[in-house]
Amino acid sequence: MKVRISDEATDEEASAIAEALAQHVRDEVEVFVGDADSPAVVHEAPVAAGSGSATAGSADATETADDDLGPTDRERALWDEIEDIELGGPEKYKQRLEEQGKLFVRDRLDLWFGEDGMLFEDGKFANFDAWHPDSPEVEEGNDDRLPGDGLLTGAAEFEGRELHFMANDFTVKAGSMAEKGVEKFLRMQQRALKNGKPVLYLMDSSGGRIDQQTGFFANREGIGKYYYNHSMLSGRVPQICVLYGPCIAGAAYTPVFADFTIMVRGMSAMAIASPRMVQMVTGEDIEMEDLGGPDVHAQYSGSADLVADDEEHARELVADLISYLPDSADEKPPKAESKPPVKSPEGIDSIVPQEPNKGYDMTDVIDRVVDEDSYFELKSEYGKEILTAFARIDGRPVGIVANQPAQRAGAIFPDAAEKAAEFIWTCDAYEIPLLYLCDTPGFMAGSQVEKDAILEKGKKFIYATSSATVPKQTVVVRKAYGAGIYAMGGPAYDPESVIGLPSGEIAIMGPEAAINAVYARKLSEIDDEEERAKKEQELREEYREDIDVHRMASEVVIDDIVPPSTLRTELENRFAFYEDVEKELPDKKHGTVL
Repeated sequence: MKVRISDEATDEEASAIAEALAQHVRDEVEVFVGDADSPAVVHEAPVAAGSGSATAGSADATETADDDLGPTDRERALWDEIEDIELGGPEKYKQRLEEQGKLFVRDRLDLWFGEDGMLFEDGKFANFDAWHPDSPEVEEGNDDRLPGDGLLTGAAEFEGRELHFMANDFTVKAGSMAEKGVEKFLRMQQRALKNGKPVLYLMDSSGGRIDQQTGFFANREGIGKYYYNHSMLSGRVPQICVLYGPCIAGAAYTPVFADFTIMVRGMSAMAIASPRMVQMVTGEDIEMEDLGGPDVHAQYSGSADLVADDEEHARELVADLISYLPDSADEKPPKAESKPPVKSPEGIDSIVPQEPNKGYDMTDVIDRVVDEDSYFELKSEYGKEILTAFARIDGRPVGIVANQPAQRAGAIFPDAAEKAAEFIWTCDAYEIPLLYLCDTPGFMAGSQVEKDAILEKGKKFIYATSSATVPKQTVVVRKAYGAGIYAMGGPAYDPESVIGLPSGEIAIMGPEAAINAVYARKLSEIDDEEERAKKEQELREEYREDIDVHRMASEVVIDDIVPPSTLRTELENRFAFYEDVEKELPDKKHGTVL
C-alpha cells in the first residue's frame, strides 16, 4: 500500500502512520512525503509472532500478530490435567471392567452419544485438589485417584434429542457417591426441572461412601435430596435409568424412582442391601443375581421395564423408547411417518373366538391395528395377563392397555392391575393418548389374590383410568365382565369413545357364573340330566343375548359396533379428531391414591 502525506510531516510522524496502517490493512505500507519519488518509510506486513519491522531511517519496531498466537504453557498444562482426569480411576479397576465385559464410563458415553454428541460436561474438576498429584494437599505417592469424584454429568444430544446425563465411573471407588459427586448430581436434576429436558441416568454405583457420610448423607443438599428431586421431576420430564452393575441401598432408589428402568443381563442388579448385609441381618445366604438380578425385577417385582442383552442393546432400547416421549409434560409426544399395519385388519374377526372362554393372543389383534414395527412392550414378563405397550397409529404415539386372553384367560391379577395403573399414570403425565383393548372376565377371585391385595391394586388401576386426562379410546374386543370394564376405560370413565366388535359382551359376570348364581337352585330341582342340560343351555343363550354388544349399542351404552376390518381406520379417525381434547380434574391438591 502506498500513501503520500504532507511535505511538512516529520520522520517520526511518517513512521507512526506507516505502523498504524500496516497493522490495520495487514500489508506492507510505503509512506511518501510531499513530492518525493522514493518512500520515506516502509513498514512491512505483520508476520509471525516476534517478527515484523519498520524502517524510518534507523527506526525499527517489533509487532505481534494476534491471529498467530498459540496455546501458552498455562493452557497446555490445563490440557494435561483434563487428559489425566479423563483416564478415570486406577488402572487396576479398569482391568476389572474388562473382566466383567463392561465399558469404561467414557467409552460408554461415546457409544451413547458419539464423538460429536457430547455438548458439555460439568464438574470435571470436582475434588481435584483432593487427589491430583500436583496438588499441595496430596501426599507423595498417593494413588487414590478420584477424578470427577466418580461421577460424570452434563448435556448431550441423543437420537436428535437434547438431554441431561449422569454416569457413574466404576473405576473410582466402585462408582460410589460422596460430597462433590452428590452436588453434581443434584445440580443436574435442578437444571432439568428448570429447562424441561429429559434425564438419562447411566448407573453403576455401589452406593454412598460410608467413611465420608458426614459430608453428604443427611445434609439438606445431600444424597437424600436425590429422591426429593426425583419426585419433583416425576411427570415433569422423562427420567430414564440404565443399570450397568449392582446398585445397592441408596443407589437402588434412582432406578425405581425413574419413569423407565432398563437392566442389562449379566451385569445389573439392585437391592436394598448387599448379599453380605442380607446374610448378616437375616442369615440368608444368597447370590446377587438371585437377590436382585434382572429376572427378579422383570418377573417378580416389576421394577424393570426392559432387560437388555448387552450395552449396545440397552442403547437401542432407549433409542426406541424415547421416540414415543416428549421432552417434557408441556409438549406433545413426537409424531412419526404413518405406516400400515404389518398384518391386514381384514383378519381381526377371524382371530377373536366367539366362545368367551377360548384363549387367543391379543398381540395378533394389535399387529393388525398399529403401525408396522411400532409395538414396544414394557414389563413383558410381569403381570402377563395385561399388555402395556407404546405403539403408533397413523404415526401418532399411543399407550396400549390390553387384556391378554392367552394368559390366565385375561383375568386381572394384582400384579397386572398395578402394572397397568403405573403405565396409565405415566402416559397421562406425558400426554400420550390411551387405547384400551378389553377382553377380560374381570378381577380374579380367591384367597391368594386377596392376600396379594387385589382390591387395593385394583383400586389403583381404576383410579388411574379415572384421573387420566389424555384422549382415551376403548374397544370391547370380546368379554368385558365385572369391574374389568371399569378399569379398562368403560363408558363411565370419560373415554372419548367406546366401540365394540361384534364378538363383544358387557356384563356383571359371564354366562356360566351368572346361570350358576341365579338359577342354581331351580336347575337342581330338574331330575332328568338331559332336560337339565337343555334348560341350562337355553338360560345361557338368553343371558348372552341380554349382554350382547348389540343390546349395549341399542341402549347407547356404547357408541358404535364396527366391522373388525375397519378397526384400524376407526381408531385413526377417532384419535385424530380428539387429539386436542381438553379435560379438567376437580380443583384439588392431588388425590390420595397412588
